[in-house]
Amino acid sequence: MAAIVTALAFAFTNGFQDAANAVATLVATRAARPLPAILMASAATLLGPLLLGAAVADTVASIVLVEADEAVAVIGAGLTGAMVWNLITWRRGIPSSSSHALVGGLAGAAIAAGGLGAVAWGPLLDGNLGGVLGILVGILLAIALGFGVAWLLEQAALRLMRRASVRMTGPVRRAQWLTSAWLAFGQGANDASKTVGVIAALLVATGQLEDVGDAGLGVVIACSLALTSGTAVGGWRIVKTIGKRIFPLRSIDGLVSQTSSAGVIFGASLAGLPVSTSQVVSSSVVGIGVGRRRWRHVSWDVVREIGVAWLTTMPAAAILAVLTLPLWRHFAGV
Repeated sequence: MAAIVTALAFAFTNGFQDAANAVATLVATRAARPLPAILMASAATLLGPLLLGAAVADTVASIVLVEADEAVAVIGAGLTGAMVWNLITWRRGIPSSSSHALVGGLAGAAIAAGGLGAVAWGPLLDGNLGGVLGILVGILLAIALGFGVAWLLEQAALRLMRRASVRMTGPVRRAQWLTSAWLAFGQGANDASKTVGVIAALLVATGQLEDVGDAGLGVVIACSLALTSGTAVGGWRIVKTIGKRIFPLRSIDGLVSQTSSAGVIFGASLAGLPVSTSQVVSSSVVGIGVGRRRWRHVSWDVVREIGVAWLTTMPAAAILAVLTLPLWRHFAGV
């Protein structure tokens, strides 16, 4: 039970981080007020895992290869390491990767418990990207695509809108609502499913489920609600960083960022790859700044700080997980 509560607490801190990005540019460009944006994103986030299935959950659940009597302690420690790192980076307003943190935490705890063979490394599992290395490849591809697609769409938007009048502001902002909902939908299918996969793995290890895919509707709803609750309570630090500190965004820029990010996250969710909404949206905002040829207006100090956090997330979460593993073993009676 303690491990499941920890999994939901991790989803809550994930809401501080990744889930906040679904509404970051929508709110930052004043296309929506915070409360209506959160309500819209909450509904879309809930629908994501319900309609897109559990491909991401299966990928996450397959990372740890330990005996059933060690699974609760290892997964609990991995979640704790990821959750603590999410809180550390959130406190500083740095968009960090909850996917990186979760993978790092689970891998660190599994290695401490059973050696290198206790982790599914990949990069291919059953012919698809999977395991720790496969997930890393997927995350790197998502970052590159977030930047590249946003750069291309910004170029196209600048040409299409070069003679547009201020009357286009209304339609653009209405379109932002649609793309933000799409982003929240894909993000829900990705981020909520990460926690669904972890909880399902815990239930399988304790004999309460036969298969990860049998987690059930209640688990999906609980994870989605924890995710969106985290955004509502503490996600505004990340919204401010994404929406204002990296590059000053206009409404059309927000539309481009949301469209490119939503496409990448949606595709990753269909492929079963857990990726970071924070990383994809951040890279799309940088792509917009470069696409507008305003290099000097991009806050490269902030970008550098975010990059350092990305590089240190996995090892930091792994170390934190290893430190908490003895405590979890004590609770689990291992």
